[in-house]
Amino acid sequence: MASGIEGGRVTVLNGAEPSARGRYVLCLLQQANRSRFNPALELAVEEANRLGLPVVACFGLLDGSNGFPEANARHYAFLLEGLADAAKGLAKRGIGFVVRKASPAEIVADLSGQAALLVLDRGYLAIQKRWYAEISEAVKIRILQVEGDVVVPVTIASDHHEHAARTLRPKIMRRIEDFLHPLPALKVRHRADGLRLAGLDIANPHAVLDGMVLDRSVAPVRRFRGGETEARRRLRAWLAGPFACYGAGRGRPEAAAASHMSPYLHFGQISPVEIALAIRAAPKGSDEDRAAYLEELVVRRELAMNHVHYTEHYDRYGEAVPEWARKTLAAASGDRRPHRYSERESII
Repeated sequence: MASGIEGGRVTVLNGAEPSARGRYVLCLLQQANRSRFNPALELAVEEANRLGLPVVACFGLLDGSNGFPEANARHYAFLLEGLADAAKGLAKRGIGFVVRKASPAEIVADLSGQAALLVLDRGYLAIQKRWYAEISEAVKIRILQVEGDVVVPVTIASDHHEHAARTLRPKIMRRIEDFLHPLPALKVRHRADGLRLAGLDIANPHAVLDGMVLDRSVAPVRRFRGGETEARRRLRAWLAGPFACYGAGRGRPEAAAASHMSPYLHFGQISPVEIALAIRAAPKGSDEDRAAYLEELVVRRELAMNHVHYTEHYDRYGEAVPEWARKTLAAASGDRRPHRYSERESII
């Protein structure tokens, strides 16, 4: 594609044509909360430039009152900091951004009424698949979906459930070079500055946090701040130092070799492709360090995606956990434990 997005990442979800009456191209940033190195967003910009329209990105914010009873303040502080950072990056590019307290399907259904075309990102959880199904049912304009939070798209890596890294690894390695490419930010030809679309003001993420229904016993932490800017800063600092002992030290907590990219990957605030390219280009570190990190980032992480995508009831103990494992756990459930540590003792 002209934007540099690999064709294998893109799926056309319906046969509709773009609406001639649309005021903008709409892009759902539910899985990938970032303004750059985001294939779904770059495809939206490419299509908008072709149609002579601006781009509007959106995010549906759920909490304990409307869909996520396990929501806690620690996770949501990090998420909202990331959304606020993404909003700044999108504004600089001339892309509109609307965040509402709604499900992703609800916000998309509403905003798509004035859209010419819809671009979705992609996740693999059951709730995400349900959102995509609801969107496909409600939206009548052309819908494109872009798989941008893995290196090798899940269904291209394998067409079935893989039981171990040893079976998925060779399949990923056969295709990895097809999907490890830089993704420059396209110039936005038609800015969205003049559009007026109602949404939350997320410039102050902690003010938004105060108005949400959350478990506040799990408080935000000071050590980590959310957002793509912080993710890239941490990545640069890690590559300049601790990365050089990652291969030998990754299994020893006292070695401080960890990159701490996991929360940023989880919330879509940095691309795994961006990280993989930075690992390859790092001036420090050995081939062992590079191979060890890419094994975790690509093979092990995407094995989890494969499991969730191809296991219908991955979140049900009785169906996802093998029978032999359930029998073993049940047989040991009454075992006496010689030591019982208090919560305080267990973290010292």
